[in-house]
Amino acid sequence: MRRSNAICPSAVLGLLLVLAPTPGSAFYFPGTAPTSYKKGDAVPLFVNRLTPTESRNDPKLRSAFSFDHYDPHFHFCQPEGGPEYIRESLGSILFGDRIQTSPFELKMATNQTCKSLCGPQEYAPEDATFVNQRILNGFDFNWLIDGLPAAQLVTESEFDEPFYSPGFDLGRALEVQAPDGGTDVIATLNNHYDIVIDYHEPSKDNFRVVGVIVEPSSYADNAQYVNNAEGYCGDEQNPVVLSIDAGQPSSVTFTYSVWWRLSPTPFATRWDKYLHVYDPKIHWFSLINSAVIVVFLIGMVSTILVRTLKKDIARYNRLDQMALDDFGDGGAIEDGVQEDSGWKLVHGDVFRPPKHPLLLSVLVGNGAQLFMMTGLTIAFALLGFLSPSNRGALGTVIIIFYTLFGFVGGYVSSRLYKFFHGESWKLCFFYTPFAIPSFAFATFFLLNLFVWGRGASGAVPFTTMLVVVIIWFVISVPLSFAGSWLGFKQAAIEAPVRTNQIPRQIPPTGGYLRPLPSMALAGILPFGAIFVELYFIVRSIWFSKVYYMFGFLFICYGLMIMTSAAVTVLMIYFLLCAENYHWQWRSFCTAGASAFYVFASALIYWMKDVSFFNWTSGVVYLGYSALLSVLVFVLTGTIGFLASGLFVLKIYKSIKVD
Repeated sequence: MRRSNAICPSAVLGLLLVLAPTPGSAFYFPGTAPTSYKKGDAVPLFVNRLTPTESRNDPKLRSAFSFDHYDPHFHFCQPEGGPEYIRESLGSILFGDRIQTSPFELKMATNQTCKSLCGPQEYAPEDATFVNQRILNGFDFNWLIDGLPAAQLVTESEFDEPFYSPGFDLGRALEVQAPDGGTDVIATLNNHYDIVIDYHEPSKDNFRVVGVIVEPSSYADNAQYVNNAEGYCGDEQNPVVLSIDAGQPSSVTFTYSVWWRLSPTPFATRWDKYLHVYDPKIHWFSLINSAVIVVFLIGMVSTILVRTLKKDIARYNRLDQMALDDFGDGGAIEDGVQEDSGWKLVHGDVFRPPKHPLLLSVLVGNGAQLFMMTGLTIAFALLGFLSPSNRGALGTVIIIFYTLFGFVGGYVSSRLYKFFHGESWKLCFFYTPFAIPSFAFATFFLLNLFVWGRGASGAVPFTTMLVVVIIWFVISVPLSFAGSWLGFKQAAIEAPVRTNQIPRQIPPTGGYLRPLPSMALAGILPFGAIFVELYFIVRSIWFSKVYYMFGFLFICYGLMIMTSAAVTVLMIYFLLCAENYHWQWRSFCTAGASAFYVFASALIYWMKDVSFFNWTSGVVYLGYSALLSVLVFVLTGTIGFLASGLFVLKIYKSIKVD
């Protein structure tokens, strides 16, 4: 078996060049250019990995691992000479796709009935046990024809139009009567496939594939109906049940039929039947709920900025002028100010460098890098550049953008570290491109070992991981160094007030201004803006579904940014009024606290929708959930810190201080 998962060196350049239309040709986004066939032309059918979904007798995910289509336990028919791997993008490999050739022979607009794939396949008891377990755990086939996934026709309710759900059953779980009068559940293997292909004719004798449905069946007697012209391929009442008894191997024959249907659906809209919005009312309710929260928070912040702060600043400046006019009465005036408000009293300490300034600078720099990468990726997806036909495009673009925005991360961390009067600038240069990426890569590598140990196809090959490391070292690290160098060459951000030599004593604070209560209160609001879309994203990842609702995601991302900024500014204002000038780490952790709710939601999702039958699946699930939560912590923490920093600079620039 040959494998060709290597990444083409010009993949990034090709992604850009494919946008350029050739003279006399139509313009298509990457991965969407149509392929036209003549009648009788061979239409290749590729097979992908088998993925876990909801179990048929239990709507919970029971496995976190996918398996290669040609795993020896399955004994599926192989093409002559062995299957070949189809070249894939970097993102496709990282997301677990393993696309290979198959023995199916499809010819455009030519029906075929009861065709045999290969000779009978023998299943030993241990193989039968493995396959039966996968069937009971709800594993699905994933085939591709002309870039379209083979799907099953699904209807959510009698009032909804049917839609195409990618993937179809490996087998079915049937309830049978047990000898003791109860019921047993047995697994039946689907060994016959009715492939229904919709095709469109945009011009005479030119055909394009616009839809694929597979209706699998289980026929134990299909061998005697091979090449039956009448289309009858077996008895549904006589399904294939693999024997797990020692010394009794099971023999299975695999067959298929192909039916072509002329469709009015044009190529440009062929994905509409696949991209189904689940529960659209929930999305709209979430958006409206988040929008109300954002309006409320921005209203509160605007009230503080426009009314309270304006009055405070005017009063402070007026009292300072009175103090200059009447030098002898300054003590009474200061007492009056101290009774009224406290945020001006810490002007001599508010820009004092925080503890561990290097760590905070590195985190904010990496957060700025994540912020730019996330925003631009969602924008590209929203504009239609990331077609679902171009498998793995989303993962590839995420890696490219994160790599290129290493410059932003280095620039922001160095500027901030210089503002904090840091002296270990070499460590800032080094830690910015290595700290968070190294942690993420180490976690990914460790979890990948668990996947590899289970023999699952989702294990990322070593060569692919090496390519990621090379991209990181060759592009991201130099860009980060360049950004850090440019940031240090810039003039330091000047604080509007001078810092006292002796730190001011901070009075004790209680209630919601303590660190943990303030984080708990503030963190839930940004999480509330994204939790619905986060649920659908997590579900699409673990249940191997297509996520495409980037319009909702784009709005939710914007609402999360505004919510994080507004709630953090509000908390920092209250903190400064309490004469606590340690706002730097507090602002970062207050906004970043939403990550704890993200991890808590992952735990709830585990208890509600997931029921793994082995501990390694649980380790992989918790590991990736924890990694996602850490990245969310860095991202939202950076948003809160930068918003609070701008707020603090703004208000202290507006007062007159001797």
